[in-house]
Amino acid sequence: MDKYAAIVSFWQNKKISNVAELEVALNGHIILFAYHSGKIENSSITYNDTREIFEHDGVTSYTGDLKTLFEIHNAREASRYMFAAYENRIQLDESFIKKLHYELTKGTYDTRRFQLGERPGHFKKHDYVTGIEEVGALPEDVNSEILELLDEIKNVQKRDVLTAAAYFHAKFENIHPFADGNGRVGRLATNYFFIQNDHPPIIFHEDSKKSYYSSLEAWDRSQNIEAMKLYLKMETVRTWEKQLGRKVYCK
Repeated sequence: MDKYAAIVSFWQNKKISNVAELEVALNGHIILFAYHSGKIENSSITYNDTREIFEHDGVTSYTGDLKTLFEIHNAREASRYMFAAYENRIQLDESFIKKLHYELTKGTYDTRRFQLGERPGHFKKHDYVTGIEEVGALPEDVNSEILELLDEIKNVQKRDVLTAAAYFHAKFENIHPFADGNGRVGRLATNYFFIQNDHPPIIFHEDSKKSYYSSLEAWDRSQNIEAMKLYLKMETVRTWEKQLGRKVYCK
């Protein structure tokens, strides 16, 4: 058994069936998920600030900008929403994605976006540059493309979870449905998809963002999903291998 397969088996053997068991399984990880995901796009985010806000709802001796504080606080609220959604068996649907976006971006949209009519929790009304070669779906096409994507990943088989997650994440970021916050929403939604399908959620480590962005660009250029699959597999191992210790081994 290779390292990735051993980790997936390790997670599935937990037989998580309720939110209390999920919280125990993810103890020590939620702060890291939020910290790394936020820092991919905001270098001002620190682990200590993230930990203080998650644990104490505030920071001491903070000298940074307020938007960064809002983003960290929002990450905590979005994580709480994810747990509540799991407890209530909420599906990964359009409403879930919009609510996730609202929780992650409330209070962070700048004046220009508001003047353009953009709002947290609502799909974009204008085009925005998303990557080297892409600007995302046309605003008028976002709703239909998101619904199509969500339909495509329904009823996925366990053996295909990694492929479906890679497809969902790459396509979601390519659609770029919101005026801001697409990366954070896509990463948390992907982890929710993993959890719903009995696969360990992952930390999108900020120091591997070069590989992360390359895997997104591979989809943008040629709809190549293999790079994203490899990236998600790599991050699964990196996130969970310490918990297995010497029992996990490579081929």
